[in-house]
Amino acid sequence: MIIEHMDVNIVEAPLSTPFRIATGQHNTLKNVFVSLTLKSGVKGWGEAAVATHITGETVEKTFSNLKEAAAVSLGEDISDHRSFLGAFREKFAENHAGLAALEMAVLDAWTRTLKIPLWKLFGNSPVPLRSDITIVIGSLQEAETSALAYSRRGFKTFKVKVGQDHDLDLARVLAVRKAAPRVNMVIDANQGFTASGMLKFLKELKKNKVVPLLVEQPVPKNDWDGLKCVTRAVHKSGILVCADESVGSLADTVRAVRERAVTAINVKTMKSGLLEGEAIARLARAAGMELMIGAMMESALAVTASAHMAAGLGCFKYIDLDTTYFLKGPLAKSPYLDEKGCFDLSRARAGIGVVLP
Repeated sequence: MIIEHMDVNIVEAPLSTPFRIATGQHNTLKNVFVSLTLKSGVKGWGEAAVATHITGETVEKTFSNLKEAAAVSLGEDISDHRSFLGAFREKFAENHAGLAALEMAVLDAWTRTLKIPLWKLFGNSPVPLRSDITIVIGSLQEAETSALAYSRRGFKTFKVKVGQDHDLDLARVLAVRKAAPRVNMVIDANQGFTASGMLKFLKELKKNKVVPLLVEQPVPKNDWDGLKCVTRAVHKSGILVCADESVGSLADTVRAVRERAVTAINVKTMKSGLLEGEAIARLARAAGMELMIGAMMESALAVTASAHMAAGLGCFKYIDLDTTYFLKGPLAKSPYLDEKGCFDLSRARAGIGVVLP
């Protein structure tokens, strides 16, 4: 499994609608892609989905880091993939999206060589996955229209983005509930509240008979006291409090577990890479936390890679792998994902199973 060639390219793709959250928005997908070729002719593909407004990483630095990694990887053997990839962790310490792309390409090629699907690295059989769908920040009319459309398509769980205008947030959540009264609800604040503000917001929702399954990242990522405050306050209600931006590494997970700061963790390969993401998931579940598998603005390649990990591990209760529904063109097509958000990885035969155009 000797690396003969590695290409790194920046690819842009249009979105069907802007993807707005409390901390910013995507108007297009602009990601860094890696194509790796072994001497055997087997290829592997990887993707870095850079979200500067969330992580501070940039497309330019990610591209530069991956080009440097490509230069020093020629002629290297990836048979021991963990050892090979481990040598790059320090280089990508501040660029986890870049690390995720490199890991993805190497593991894709490795599993293609062995003619096994990627999920086999994580478990004995793939569990079926059903993604939620995101209702982005926008007008009440946009929220209602989206909720009606997605409900008719068969989506069962909506993730509603909040955190910019709390009064409008409340009205928007209620508009979604009215348009789709039988769906499950997840609230994602993307750091947009204080602890007291989130508790007040949840109280207002309850007055209107809306009780979400889960509240994601209610407070700024470094406000661990705020996370703990919300977690303890809603404990008896059964609402989970999920850390996203606060937990981007195994070390963060250790802290979350030790301090009992949250009751769920959102694992994203772009925050930690695939291999550390696996370690985060195993540690969190061992501690009794629930898990969400999430994504940045990713194409079908990275989303499907994350689905392989989640399906193989089989321990993710919440699936948030819906970004392809906001894309146009070939990068939106995963062969294992249907129009209702259902992933069936049992049909995968080798690698990730997504070949870039």
